Amino acid sequence: MSKLILTSEVSGLGAPGDVIDVKPGYARNYLIPSGFAVAWTRGGEKQVQSIKAARSARELATLEEAQHLKQRLEQTPVTLQVKAGQGGRLFGSVSTSDIADAVAAAGLGAIDKRKVEISSAIRSVGSHEATVRLRDDVAATITLTVVAAK
Repeated sequence: MSKLILTSEVSGLGAPGDVIDVKPGYARNYLIPSGFAVAWTRGGEKQVQSIKAARSARELATLEEAQHLKQRLEQTPVTLQVKAGQGGRLFGSVSTSDIADAVAAAGLGAIDKRKVEISSAIRSVGSHEATVRLRDDVAATITLTVVAAK
């Protein structure tokens, strides 16, 4: 097992600043080259503290604020206008930054695109769902309506 320090949030593994144990091939071939993690060292404890301090500064200040934003996100449908061809297939797919921009355009506030998770690629018009991780313990499921741009 390889001991790593996460520098970015990785779904299923942890948040920035977490120290994790993964198989050596996963660390060597994916996490480290992608910039999601760095090798753990004894001197890395200072790095863990700075990552956690930066993470807490970016998080919503209180649980009540996160719950309030979650309620607003789940009640308000978000509409995305994208280029689509015949039959409703998109030219490309909807990215997490597109979703974050659409949430901001709907007047729900700015969210970090790294906090948006989609279960599968959105490649057609219609209604879809995405999850926004507001805090470690609060996640909101938003309804996306993807329409063809005219």
